[in-house]
Amino acid sequence: MTIYQKFVLFVTLTASALLSGNSYAQTDSVSLEPVNIKGFVPEKFMSGLKIQQIDSATLYTYKFQNISELLSVFTPIAFNKYGPGQLTTAFFRGTSANHTAVLWNGLNINSPILGQTDFSTIPVAGFDALSVQFGSASSIVGTDAVGGSILLSSIPQNQTNEASVAGQIESFDNYQMQLAARYHSVLNEKWSISGKTSGYFNRMNNHFPYRERREYALLPAEADQKGLIQDIFLTSKNDQEISAHVWLTGNKLVTSPANLAGRELTLTEAYRTMLRYRIRDLTLRTAWVRDVIDYAKGDFKNVDHAVTDKFSTRAEQDFTWNLNNLGSNIYVKAGAEWTHYRTSVAGYEKPLITEDRADIYLLTRWQANRRLVVSLNLRQALVTGYNPPFTPSIGSEYQLFQRNSYQLKLKGSLARSYRVPTLNERYWAILGNPDIKPESGWNKEIGLEQSLKSTFGDVFTASITGYHNRVKDWTYWNPMKNYRVENLQQVLARGLELQLSWRRDFGAAKSGLNFNYAWNKSVQEKAYDAYSVDVIGKQLRFVPLHSAGLNTFFQYKNMRLTAQVQSVGKRYITFDNSTFLKEYALVHLIGEVTIPLSAVYLRVQGQINNVSNTFYLNTQNNAMPGRSFAINMVAAFRKGPKRLPILEN
Repeated sequence: MTIYQKFVLFVTLTASALLSGNSYAQTDSVSLEPVNIKGFVPEKFMSGLKIQQIDSATLYTYKFQNISELLSVFTPIAFNKYGPGQLTTAFFRGTSANHTAVLWNGLNINSPILGQTDFSTIPVAGFDALSVQFGSASSIVGTDAVGGSILLSSIPQNQTNEASVAGQIESFDNYQMQLAARYHSVLNEKWSISGKTSGYFNRMNNHFPYRERREYALLPAEADQKGLIQDIFLTSKNDQEISAHVWLTGNKLVTSPANLAGRELTLTEAYRTMLRYRIRDLTLRTAWVRDVIDYAKGDFKNVDHAVTDKFSTRAEQDFTWNLNNLGSNIYVKAGAEWTHYRTSVAGYEKPLITEDRADIYLLTRWQANRRLVVSLNLRQALVTGYNPPFTPSIGSEYQLFQRNSYQLKLKGSLARSYRVPTLNERYWAILGNPDIKPESGWNKEIGLEQSLKSTFGDVFTASITGYHNRVKDWTYWNPMKNYRVENLQQVLARGLELQLSWRRDFGAAKSGLNFNYAWNKSVQEKAYDAYSVDVIGKQLRFVPLHSAGLNTFFQYKNMRLTAQVQSVGKRYITFDNSTFLKEYALVHLIGEVTIPLSAVYLRVQGQINNVSNTFYLNTQNNAMPGRSFAINMVAAFRKGPKRLPILEN
């Protein structure tokens, strides 16, 4: 089927859905309570998919950490870390590092030349809300969402004016500083303004008191990370909103700094800007992102320079139909997005590469009744010189039991996914392949979620999810052809995820526990040439078969003690599974106290990482540091609600 035929099919289905929605609209009976869907809120259309939202108290506790350190404990995502301040990539549900979409206010911020995000450069303090979406969601968020998506959001501040200064001192001569201001003001009878301004600076000297652990060397590295974040919201009482968002980052990493011959320099900068306007059910968005990567070795005189500009424009229209005669509602979001890339990379065959991409999508949510929700989503991507597949998905949720004290929900989905090849995969001199195909796959999953409230005030939640994700035309940098990239494999990722939580409020005290476990069997199912047949049936590199995390806390008034356990199973580091990294478990402790004064509160937090001084490897022949300590303090001056962030669960 050609792109033109797919486009005609998509438009036909869209028009059919809209016309059928109008034909059933009635006004003579009581409808269900509507769901408020404004702007780009992808979670609303992900019925049947597993969604995990991280609460504000957890975000506040981890404000001096990067996002991978939080998600390693609270989710089953596996991360490959080279060390403090160094490259950190995600292996979500048995997929590789470039199969996780990272969205900032709905915009994919994965590097277009690498197709992935370095999670060590994303501080938890940089956003207001964090959601993790498991499984394929290409029909909703677009390319890269094969294993899952990380959703970072900025939200308007509500009646709060606050300024804070924070600092952290860590082991190994590492330290961090953060400044932030949140504000809200009524401008006139119709308009109000709110926003956030924050900046951060992290210095990681990594002056380890040892050069090796158990005869494995530690890779010496020094890192500087800095950033500025600005969010402004203008909100009107006549259902209008204008928002501007800026996120500037600069990161410098030097490995083996004392070794003039072997040292390496990596400089990365990101300039992310966005302007959004919403009037009732129409949303317009434009964005510009510049990614800069500089790389050098030795004396750093010869620097490889790469610059990529991304210009993006999106328009969305929301529709709602109240099917009163049936007692249900239909919500539709129809949208289109155009993106233009301009990139200049030292290693490419041409000095300047340009590319245009477009996406047309229709997202639907049918609230059939109080028990049943169904989502049907359609997307067609158009890329210069490529033919990405038409990407539909369907998901459903059904409340098997719905009582005040107990709820049990059945969820399931079927979704097609795709990944557009990276610019490196297509345009790198000699090793790149301009004829490489986009990856495509089908993800199936089913799960149960339950919630139980006891008469003593306990709240128990549990979920179990099974998934089956087959991806065709998996790209492979073929070592048999000097690592030229090719579509050489078909990968099957399947697994089981279990998550449990418990909370209880004892009045002045409260306690809670979160546990997650994942079994990820991800194997290379087919090889498309004779050179790679030895990898058939082998577990993918760096994907642990078993992983688990435990977080438990006890809080009395304004004091909290948290204990965490992170367990990672054996991981293979060669395609044929002949070499592997051993399993390990880490224990962390965090103690914090918040001291409220009149208009000021102080929070002091101390933490011990790797309490047992466990030896472990994350890459071959590169040991990770042992036990470390950190202490930080936050001083905040607040007007408005007197709630303390540590208590906001």
